[in-house]
Amino acid sequence: MTTTTLAFLVPLLPFLGAAAGLLLGRTAPGFVRPLAVLPTLASLVLAVLVAVRQGGGQAIDSHTELTPTGSVPIELGLHIDGFAALVAVLVGVVATCVQIYSTGYLHDDPRYPSYAALVSLFTSAMLLVVYSGDLMVLLVGWEVMGICSYFLVGHYWETPEARAASLKAFLVTKLGDVPFLIGLFALATDAGSFRITRVLGTVASGGLHHPTVVALLLLAGVAGKSALFPLHTWLPDAMAGPTPVSALIHAATMVAAGIYFVARLLPVFQASAAAMVVLAVMAGVTMVGSGLAALAQDDIKRVLAYSTIGQLGYMAGALAVGDRGAAVFHLLAHGAFKALLFLAAGVIIHASGTNSLAVMSRMKDLRTRVPDAFWTMTVALLALAAIPPFSGFFSKEAVLGAAEHVAAGHTEHAPGAAGWIVLVTGLVTAVLTAAYATRLWLLAFRGHGAEAPDHGRQPVVMTSVLWVLAIPSLAFGLAFGPLPDWFDGRDLTPVLTTSVLGTGLALVGGIVTYGAWRHTTALAARVPLGAVAAHPDADAGQVEAEAIATHEPAFGDVAQAPDPADPGRLLLGPLHRHAAVGFHLDTVYSVLFVRPVQAGATLVRFLDREVVDTYVRGAGALPRWLGTAVRRAQTGNVQTYVSALLAGTVVLVVAALLVATGA
Repeated sequence: MTTTTLAFLVPLLPFLGAAAGLLLGRTAPGFVRPLAVLPTLASLVLAVLVAVRQGGGQAIDSHTELTPTGSVPIELGLHIDGFAALVAVLVGVVATCVQIYSTGYLHDDPRYPSYAALVSLFTSAMLLVVYSGDLMVLLVGWEVMGICSYFLVGHYWETPEARAASLKAFLVTKLGDVPFLIGLFALATDAGSFRITRVLGTVASGGLHHPTVVALLLLAGVAGKSALFPLHTWLPDAMAGPTPVSALIHAATMVAAGIYFVARLLPVFQASAAAMVVLAVMAGVTMVGSGLAALAQDDIKRVLAYSTIGQLGYMAGALAVGDRGAAVFHLLAHGAFKALLFLAAGVIIHASGTNSLAVMSRMKDLRTRVPDAFWTMTVALLALAAIPPFSGFFSKEAVLGAAEHVAAGHTEHAPGAAGWIVLVTGLVTAVLTAAYATRLWLLAFRGHGAEAPDHGRQPVVMTSVLWVLAIPSLAFGLAFGPLPDWFDGRDLTPVLTTSVLGTGLALVGGIVTYGAWRHTTALAARVPLGAVAAHPDADAGQVEAEAIATHEPAFGDVAQAPDPADPGRLLLGPLHRHAAVGFHLDTVYSVLFVRPVQAGATLVRFLDREVVDTYVRGAGALPRWLGTAVRRAQTGNVQTYVSALLAGTVVLVVAALLVATGA
């Protein structure tokens, strides 16, 4: 079988699994789990085979015209280079782990068949984006992911939080997709084709007429899809969906799509220095803002959500300094440890009965209840904090090293200003990342107080997946040596200066947070504890649904009160209350956009009902009144008719005489 055929099967198999799962979900429920896991697993195996055959060498290209358009053709094609081959493997690994994990996590969920089918479709759409050689076909996968995220985030649609979060995710990403679509059309118009290779050829020959406008339009869509400032606000709220969905969205699909798109079309953005600086500013604000917000979150999943936003900022920063190798290296490493973080968080939520770190901090020996989650999450948090030798250290240092290289003026691929912005904000974010990672670990696993509830032993399918993902979280960073052969040849070896600075700042962030936690732990003993609610017969999905519906169920109202043991409050001081609500960006957007739109809609409704409808009703009322008057004349009395006839005759005779006299 040719490599091209294998590559076509990679996105096709999960799609077929999704279709079969939807068709057979109700009639043959015994086939649902095999149809969820096996096609995705087979797709992973084929993606590995494609990557082995591609081997980081010449890109695999294959195209066939779908339909003649009379102008710019639309083609079904593949373009698989080293980037695409490795990212497809990441997507396959994470999706397979999520599907296996979900068989235990949502074991008793009545909507599991539709959930599993949507996850498979989500996976297929991302693989289509990764392998596509045509921008319009890529757009199909891009939009399918958007609708899948809407349904999956709203999986617990009984809760208002899930309904609002799914709608918000859909609308915010669509807000970015409108200029994104315009940018794609502008790009294809200049290139005369949607084929990616021809677009890049046009850019190389200087045929792109308005590079800044096109790049900024495309960046709007990327900001929405990859949750970059200022369109990042949907991602923390998307935690209302099941935890495995969060792992899939954050690690290997949706948010990774925007970064991957910029990496694939990086020359388009490099054609405009202004666009690169804008991307650097977006990355810098995203990194620092999300780091501060993560320090103030109580929901363990929202901490991880803001952490994802920050790591996406690192990837965008690498692209802003023109190093897509460093960006995709961090995308791959982050995909492994972020999937692990979310799936381990799911185990912790099941064991504790709550998402609240404040509640977990009042539970004794939670780490002994979930030893697998404890050890694997510790590995993932060390990778997140970029502590050597974990994978995050090598990939994050590749980003900082690239930024330092540009800031020092050693390259012309990106403006020096972009290098300085990414370098400074990246180092600040290193402190913040280590701080909120340490805070999460301390509050979740070093609690004091009541015994943690006993929900029984976690399913093997859930805990085994954690150890599978722990391997790349620990060791993938060592791939910095051979990876340049798969990318564009740039060295990914950590630079001494940024390595020392980044690691030193990370250690400072962790140590200071630990000291703040020790300082505040004594205060926690003064807060009375509520009773722990145990649900020994509930599966993890039911526990999480209850947590969302009741806002921290396990300890009643205790979680609503400020946690005196939270080091984030001490570290952020008066900034804490602003960071906890995302610096009020939702309020700002509500004032600037939501309320004006609602006011406009109210005005249109008033005009429609009170003005337009008045004319419509008037147009119908006049004939009705005339009909009523004529109907009253139809009495059925012959004498009345004869009298009216005689009167009319007299009127006509008089009128005729008057006319004759006047003549």
